Amino acid sequence: MRWKTLLALGLAVSTATNCYAATLIRSATVANGRDAETSLADVRIDGDRIVAVGVLTPQKGDVVVDGRGLVLAPGFIDTHSHHDEKLGEHLDATQLLAQGVTTVVFGQDGGSEFPVAKLFAEREAHPAAVNIASYSGHGTLRGEVLGSDYKREATPAEVDRMRALLDADMRAGALGLSTGLEYDPAIYSSHAEVLALASEAAKFGGRYISHMRSEDRELWAALDELITIGRETGMPVQVSHAKLGMTDWWGQADRYLAKLDAARAEGIDASLDIYPYPYWQSTLTVLWPERDFDNRATAEFVLGHLAPPEGLLISADSGDASHVGKTVAQIAAERGEDPVTTVISLIRAARAKDGDISVIGTSMDEGDIAKLIAWPHANISSDGAFEDLHPRGAGPFAKILRVYVREKKLLSLGEAIRKMSSLAARHMGIADRGEIRVGAIADLVLFDPDAIRDNATTENPGAVATGMRRVWVNGVLSFVDGKATGERPGRVVRRGHSTPWPAAGKRSD
Repeated sequence: MRWKTLLALGLAVSTATNCYAATLIRSATVANGRDAETSLADVRIDGDRIVAVGVLTPQKGDVVVDGRGLVLAPGFIDTHSHHDEKLGEHLDATQLLAQGVTTVVFGQDGGSEFPVAKLFAEREAHPAAVNIASYSGHGTLRGEVLGSDYKREATPAEVDRMRALLDADMRAGALGLSTGLEYDPAIYSSHAEVLALASEAAKFGGRYISHMRSEDRELWAALDELITIGRETGMPVQVSHAKLGMTDWWGQADRYLAKLDAARAEGIDASLDIYPYPYWQSTLTVLWPERDFDNRATAEFVLGHLAPPEGLLISADSGDASHVGKTVAQIAAERGEDPVTTVISLIRAARAKDGDISVIGTSMDEGDIAKLIAWPHANISSDGAFEDLHPRGAGPFAKILRVYVREKKLLSLGEAIRKMSSLAARHMGIADRGEIRVGAIADLVLFDPDAIRDNATTENPGAVATGMRRVWVNGVLSFVDGKATGERPGRVVRRGHSTPWPAAGKRSD
């Protein structure tokens, strides 16, 4: 019987109301998500809400959970996720829950379900164990309007058609506009086009999040463009998966953050999200901004300044699947040729089959990553996915707690949790989540701070994190000691802010 299983997991069911009984978590170290402080406290959940925090007495019918020696925190919010690609096959979301992630934000890098209402309807009909939210993707809208004729600037009429599609997504509850300006078809868009669409999202109180035009050669101009959008629209703007992805820029994280600090001093709500790995994953062709794939000089620059041959690990190859798991350096050695020749031929072979190559590229400096993570306005994200070769799909939130809190002591426990909960919620405009307080939604995680650790690597990218004891999503116990309970209480989280953003200089906050 299902009720016997639930009782065995410590989740009682009221026979009178057929509802979940109240849960009292006692004597936990509570990190409220709002600040860096922690305190010993009890927390009671009733229904989908936190109803009491403090020194509490068990009531008749309470399910009592012993939190001694454990940390109770708000559920973590992954503000940049690609787990939507396989979520329908992983509705229990064990990979996410094991890290403490209770909400994932989709529609990233300019790519979203079309229309966003379709995604929301699917997840409401078939809920997952985690909550989902989504941006409307500029690249998706551009593809719908321009089709295969996208290698040019859009006409004013085409921009208007994109605005109409964006309006529908915003009315459905999209958080705002996302862009992936290094990718086709958005790489061909003008600043005016992007600004027009961002302004449209701003009318609905939406936000702007961007994989910028460049994370390497033209990094500083790309950052200026994002800040300009914030200045001209008054809306919050966020850098996706922030990085200095070129060796020439290593050690310049202070310059990067100074630009964002200056923007904030001007009244622009600029922020970033970041994952704790020195390697990214994307298409190999994204490193050729001119799309001149046979250009040896470009290939030499890529391998000399962006990612070395031994730092380009093939994760998918339309030209030859046997290359997966090998580096460009290894393939070049097998062929007895120089890496520049190899990388050009790999791209040529994949494109001949109307495909591409995905790579995990090592391009970042650990010192820069640490500085970006520590910035007060940086929240944590994954940029991860299910069934992927990059460990960021299964490990980043646990890695923050292991490496940057426990080992390096770069962040206090409370500050790390703030970056993964309330700050992430604020950056996304998500209300009633990300904090432990009376009235907040009961997305909660209970973990052992001395044992929490990431286990995912490029050799075993799906290895789930350990040390997470319990996870509640909307008040429902969804994960216990390494296993999902089978409950799927996740909800669609729609945009919370609904009025237009005022001009940047006129905001009162």
